[in-house]
This record gives sequence, C-alpha cells and structure tokens, in this order.
Amino acid sequence: MSEYFRSRAPLRLGLAGGGTDVEPYASQKGGTVFNATINKYAYCTITPINESKMSVTSVDYGKFEASLDGGPLPLDGNMDLIKAVTNHFGIKDGFRMFLQSEAPPGSGLGGSSTVIVAVISAVAEWLDLNMTNHEVANLAYVLEREDIGLKGGKQDQYAAVFGGFNLMRFRSDGVDVNCIRVKDDTVNELQYRSVLCYTGTTRESADIIDSQMKSFKRGTNEEALDHTKRIAVDMAKAIEKGNIQIAGEMLDEGWRNKKKFSDKISNPQIDKLYDTAKEFGAIGGKVSGAGGGGFMYFICDYDKKYTVSKELAKCGARITDFMFEPKGVRSWRHNNG
Repeated sequence: MSEYFRSRAPLRLGLAGGGTDVEPYASQKGGTVFNATINKYAYCTITPINESKMSVTSVDYGKFEASLDGGPLPLDGNMDLIKAVTNHFGIKDGFRMFLQSEAPPGSGLGGSSTVIVAVISAVAEWLDLNMTNHEVANLAYVLEREDIGLKGGKQDQYAAVFGGFNLMRFRSDGVDVNCIRVKDDTVNELQYRSVLCYTGTTRESADIIDSQMKSFKRGTNEEALDHTKRIAVDMAKAIEKGNIQIAGEMLDEGWRNKKKFSDKISNPQIDKLYDTAKEFGAIGGKVSGAGGGGFMYFICDYDKKYTVSKELAKCGARITDFMFEPKGVRSWRHNNG
C-alpha cells in the first residue's frame, strides 16, 4: 500500500490594483490589490520512493529527474520552482511529483505562483509541517521572486493561499490580507454577470513587468499606479455592498489606468476585444495579470452576458466557464490501497 500527498491551489482573477504589488512601488509607496480566486487549480501530487532522487512530471513543462545526494540543486531555468522548494526544505528522501495546472503558463491567472504554493503545501503535508497561511505565501514569494529571480508581484501567492475575495495591502514590512465578506446573493449575481475569455495568446509577464518598473523609476506611471490603488479599495467596498454596477465601472476605470503602466499592457487584439465587449453590454473589463495576452475578464449589464460572450467568440476569444472559489490551497494524504 503506497501513500501519496496531494494539494490543490486556486488560480486568481486580479480585479483591481494589480501592479501596485510589484517592487519597487510596493515598498516605496505601499501596494493595494483586490482579487478573487476561481475554480481553476494547480495540483501537485507527491509519491515517496525508495531511492534518493526526484522525478518530476509536469503537464506544461515536461519531465525532469535529479539526484538528491549532491547538495543544493542548481537553479538554472529547468524546473526551478520545484528545485527551490526541495532546496529550502533540504529534502533528501526520494519522491515522484506530478504537476498539473488548469491554466496555461502566461495566461494571467497567477499560474507559476499558484504552482509553487501547491508544491509547498504538498511538501508540508508530506513532511508533517504546520505552516500558517502567511508562512506559506511568504515562502512562495521569497523562493519565486528572490531565490529564482522571476519578476512579478506578491498578490498571486497570497491569493492562492488564502482564497476568496481579498483586499491585500503590501508594505515594506509585511502583508495584510483582509477577507471581504461578500453575500451569497452578490456572489451569485456577480457570477451571472461575469465573462472570462481566453485571448488565445500567452505572454511573457517578465518583459511587461520590467517595462512597468522602468516607467515607475522614470516617474511616468506613478500617478496611474496611485489611482489604481484607490480603485482597489473602492471596488472592494462596492462588491461588499452588492453594487455590481459600480464594480463594473471601477473595472473600466482600472483598465484605463492600467494601460498607462506600460505600452506593453495592451495591443490591437486586446483593444478590439475590449471595445467589442463594451459595445455589446460589458460595463467594464480588464486583462487579468500583467497584460499583453492571456485571459480577459468582464462584468456585464444584468441581461447582456450572453450577447457579450457570443460577440467575443466571434472575434476569436474562447469563453471559459468558471465559478468563484471561496477557499484557498488545500492538501491531503491518501493511501492508494
């Protein structure tokens, strides 16, 4: 009878304030982000084996094997997320790992950060470690952004760990996660009026984030970042009060500001999809994540979801069914006997 350990971490929709969680803005001025997790997940399964090696199979990145006898594994661009976690916990016992994410890399739903949260959670289950939510999220951030050096913000790791609707504040000395209590009726109505579509193209978020950081250092996008931070607070209040119309208008205002972060945020295809959605009944929308491609999210007038979806599909976008997910990462163990 073999025991294995599994975890599931939800992907997220960035609703407002995305970009203010990226350094150096977050430390210098404090970032504020409003996001929500959805029922698309990254999964990690760990099966212990009786030899001192790791054998990883990823649906997106292929296969990788390495001995665990030779000290820390080199971070060289090949399965670095897994190697960084293995190094951190000093794992010497052999294991097989299977990774699967329900969103392609570069989709703007926080994929890589959600994967590393799932890996940490599965490893903690395996090693019988009690880690708090903040410890898991902060470790995911440190390993991904500092040890590996992948560019990006902090919201993805915290969203995957905490789950639900959250207003997050990022300071130089820590992160506050405020769970927004949204009434069931509001969630159901927002669900009905939401459209999520895949543009058909992924993007390399590091280039966009690099461009955004350079713009901030030049002082050309600071006002837009300040404004989108305020929108995050206002949108969280609107959703909490059940005012979906105002939330949609905030989404639209947020998108207009986000496009000022960097000239790489939008492109003609994204602009066409956005304009089409607005023409046929979307109140507002945005590209989820850094921008440039991946998924787009819209809030529609109360009776226009079907029409907006149909017209976006005509433009080549792929409509994606989803539900809001109230819970964050979970892990469990199972005997395969």
